Amino acid sequence: MQQDLQEIGHKKTYLCNGTMLLLKYMFSALKAVYLTRNKVNVVSTFINKVLKSAILALISTTFIMSTVQAEDDSKETKLPAVMVTSDPFEGRIELDMARPVIVLEGSKLRRKREASLGDTLSGELGVASSSFGPGAGRPIIRALDGPRIQVLENGIGALDVSSLGPDHAVTVESLNASKIEILRGPATLLYGGGVSSGVVNVVTDRIPRRLFESLDGNFETRGNTATKERTGAFNASGSIGRYISLGASGFRRKTSDYSIPGRANKSDPNSRNGIVENSGVNSGGGSIGGSFIGERGFLGGSISRLESKYGVPSPEAAKIDLIQTSYGLAGELDNPIVGFEKIKVRMGYNDYKHNEIESTGDIGSRFNNRELESRTELLHAPIANWKGLVGVQLKDRDLSVLGDEAIVPRTKSRSTGLFLVEERNWDRFRLELGGRFEHASQDPQYGTNQSRRFNLHSFSVGALWKFMDGYGVGFSATRGQRAPATEELYTNGAHRATATFQTGNQNLTKETSNNIDISLSKTSGVVKWKANFFYNRFNNYIFFRNTDTDGNGLADRVDESGVLDPNGTFLVQNIAQTGATFYGAEAEVIFTLRPDMLDLRLFTDYVRAKLDNNGNVPRTTPQRFGLEFNHRIGPWSFNLTTIYVLRQNRRAELETSTPDYTLINVAASYLVKETKSISIKVFSQGKNLLNEEIRVHTSFLKDFAPLPGRAFIVGIKGEF
Repeated sequence: MQQDLQEIGHKKTYLCNGTMLLLKYMFSALKAVYLTRNKVNVVSTFINKVLKSAILALISTTFIMSTVQAEDDSKETKLPAVMVTSDPFEGRIELDMARPVIVLEGSKLRRKREASLGDTLSGELGVASSSFGPGAGRPIIRALDGPRIQVLENGIGALDVSSLGPDHAVTVESLNASKIEILRGPATLLYGGGVSSGVVNVVTDRIPRRLFESLDGNFETRGNTATKERTGAFNASGSIGRYISLGASGFRRKTSDYSIPGRANKSDPNSRNGIVENSGVNSGGGSIGGSFIGERGFLGGSISRLESKYGVPSPEAAKIDLIQTSYGLAGELDNPIVGFEKIKVRMGYNDYKHNEIESTGDIGSRFNNRELESRTELLHAPIANWKGLVGVQLKDRDLSVLGDEAIVPRTKSRSTGLFLVEERNWDRFRLELGGRFEHASQDPQYGTNQSRRFNLHSFSVGALWKFMDGYGVGFSATRGQRAPATEELYTNGAHRATATFQTGNQNLTKETSNNIDISLSKTSGVVKWKANFFYNRFNNYIFFRNTDTDGNGLADRVDESGVLDPNGTFLVQNIAQTGATFYGAEAEVIFTLRPDMLDLRLFTDYVRAKLDNNGNVPRTTPQRFGLEFNHRIGPWSFNLTTIYVLRQNRRAELETSTPDYTLINVAASYLVKETKSISIKVFSQGKNLLNEEIRVHTSFLKDFAPLPGRAFIVGIKGEF
């Protein structure tokens, strides 16, 4: 016993000393690299802030370990490994290329959940958020956003209008998600050739796909001091007899105007201090679904309803009142015909409406979006050791915007896509190929707007070489084409939520991206790491550009009619199209200091986005560095995350800079009860513990609405 205690003590001493030495060398290396780039002040600030956080984490970790040094190691429980894949291959490893590069699930998903999908994912490698207040935030991947990022739920598009404007919410609710996946590479051609940077797939259990021995599900409730949040959610699935499974889910969220450490608008002395006005959210929804499940497959359907009313914390102080009803259908059949192993069918129909309400209470515009998407995929039997699938995807959309402030004409959009993806595996090498043809059309229903037709061709190739055990190098090249979106072609008028007067261009050509991605990884051992390097060249990149017609160095401003007015409310933005280059890198290293108990993760991501005229792409994500500690012992789990975001001085025309900041979050949870039938866990979190003023450069609202200040969250989660 004495010898065992001495051995444990030696291991803990070695652990703490080794971790400190590791941090010392890492930050010394970062400092040396950045000193060569003449960024001494920025890096020294980063080093000081992150080292303080690291030391605090190490002190707390050492304390925790010392209090449990007599814990019997035999009591440690190792969780079984979970294999995950992205739709359309969920549940089976049918194609390796369908594996997501990022997966959020379990306690990690719970810890990172926010009111919007973008804010939930904003801490992942290469991912940021459009951050348009708590009610609206769309994922931005490698500085690309809008229609270049596909948001799916169970492999079918969200079918909302979130890509039309940053003030429009993504209607997929993370509270009812079992996991969230990000997919890149050749498999993205399954969903669209214009998916330049990735696909976000939110996996829910609306349509059950298996039989259950007993009732299966979870529930969660939480509160937040900064937003005055009161939230609850549940998911439940079960079976009736030998062939029928049913599922139900629901959530309710209510928040108030959130608190901040200073003034919302620094340049306005009359701006409210300590609070962001018009930032509350009141939303709720639910779904029911059922499936008939047989030996060779299943067929099921679902219906869901979402209602959300949220404030847009812009100077116009508008509110959005959203109602959405969605219908889903899904089915799979093994060995449907000779030569094919499986057929999969997915279909979704969405009836979406929202009103944009002015500060006076009047309705300025009404958005109506009815959209149908269906996809069929056939997984063929191996041919000369090649595995793959062929499929067809159909989309039909009817979008109308009514009211005095309608800025987009009613437009019917259609697209038909045919795709093929293939892979072949050797002992240590995998080759992936993909191709897609798509015909897309935009048909305005009135006025002088012209209809447009586009034929789009996309191709990709990828390879992975496991040159030795635990090590791999990957390569992928993709050429994808995207048709201009409705708002890019036909927008014309004042957009109050973003305080801009936007004008589209009906003569836009299709946008082409040429992307190269190289990855290196080590996937086993005490130290695991990965590094990604990417280069993306755009022909005819489409974006909204700030204008300066009189050349005075100030952005043009107009009144609501579009008449030039130096004191006007609206910033003028015209659609533009030019060449653009995006390149950057992402890296992380994970040190397993004690298996299943203690690990340290270090990460960084960087993207540079330039236009051909030597300008910068608007709202480009600044570089970030991060540090994360995870400690698990018995029923306790602890996490500390520190993210340092550099100042963004590489601005687009007439764009403002954003200062650097450090975000420190902590989390703890305790497993109160665990039996075969139920487990209950209580959790608490502290967010933005330094109470920093955080202005997100990717947000249209960075000058009016910083992120929430210091917040404390408490909640309870159960699984049954």
